[in-house]
Parts: sequence; structure tokens; C-alpha cells
Amino acid sequence: MTLDTKSPATISREEWLTALEALRNKEKAVTAQLDALAAERRRLPRERVDRDYNFDTAKGRVGLRDLFEGRSQLIVYHHMLKPDDRDPCSGCCMVGDQIPHLAHLHARDTSLVFVARASIDEIVALKARLGWHFPFVSTGEAFNRDFGVTTGFGLNVFLQEDGSIYRTYFTTGRGVETLGTPWALLDLTPYGRQENWEDSPAGTPQGAPYAWWRLNDAYQETP
Repeated sequence: MTLDTKSPATISREEWLTALEALRNKEKAVTAQLDALAAERRRLPRERVDRDYNFDTAKGRVGLRDLFEGRSQLIVYHHMLKPDDRDPCSGCCMVGDQIPHLAHLHARDTSLVFVARASIDEIVALKARLGWHFPFVSTGEAFNRDFGVTTGFGLNVFLQEDGSIYRTYFTTGRGVETLGTPWALLDLTPYGRQENWEDSPAGTPQGAPYAWWRLNDAYQETP
């Protein structure tokens, strides 16, 4: 196959602005489609989680409910780090490098945690090596298997409501490629960004857009 290595045309500023506007209109159409998809995701039926699971943390063993840290929503990324892993998955680690400051998620009643099959000591060592500060815990085979991650990686979203825990969303593969902002992560949750322009089910907590945005040291966080 012969590759086309010819550079794009050089044109006048006026022509360039016209071409840019045409492309931007297409981008805006895609953004509108993503908003509609997020609205549909917020209405996805949920699966009740009737089993508890154990996780090892640097402070001891905890259950699934503990990972919520008192919040309503929980995003779980299943990292591929395995026991005695001398070559941690570079793709999973790139995802970890893109995780935003968690204060922004906490402000929207959402927690985030990474899980992996490696021991907690190995996880703590990887966090220190890569400069990560988000929660990262060790899990057994059952949790990964029961939630769609028998091999590879994935992302699950859970909701705590009326005393029960529900699984509301799952993705893997290229579905995790655009998760580098609080907005992108919140779009995966049943409450969304909780801004009043969103098309969400009745009863979803919502407020004015922009009003909840803060510098990460200015949030009044609660446990």
C-alpha cells in the first residue's frame, strides 16, 4: 500500500476560517450526539448487587460499600496489574495518569477507585513509582469475573440507593480512552454532571452549570 504523504493545502486566512467552521459544525454535532447518548445511559436499567466483596487496602480489608466512602456513586477501574507483575500494562497506567483531582468528583457525590489482582503491597509500590494518589485496592478473582473483567481491563459504575447497591454501567476497550476529565467520568454515572441543562430522569439531583466548579483546594468536602 502506498501512503499519501502530501501535506494538506495552504490557504488564505479567510478560506482557513471557513474550513474550520465547517469542521467545528461537525464537531458540535458529535457533541450533541454524545449528550444524547449520556442521557440514554442515565436511563439504562440497573442490576442489583446482592453479594458483598472483599478488598485489601493499605489500612486493612474492606467491603464494596466501603469503597463508596459515604457517597452515592462509585466508578471502578479494573487495572490489569497482576501478582508479581514485572511489566505493568502501559495502557492501564496511561489511564491512571489521566485521572483528575478527585475533589471534583467528590463534589458530585461520586467516588473513584482502581482495583487489581496484585497484592496491596505491589499496588502501593506502583502508586509510589508513578506518583498516583487516587484509591487503588487489591481484589480477588470473583469481583472481576462477576462484573465482566475475566481478562484485560474494564470500568464499572455502581450506585448506592435506598440501602442497596446497583451496577449501572460497564465499558472496556476504547470506551476508556476519553476519561481524562471530571465531566467525562461523570457522564458515565446515573446522575451525570448534575447540571440543569442535562436530560436526566425525574428526581436526579441538579443545579446550575458552572456553579459547583471550584479550585481543587476550595471544595468543602465531607467524608
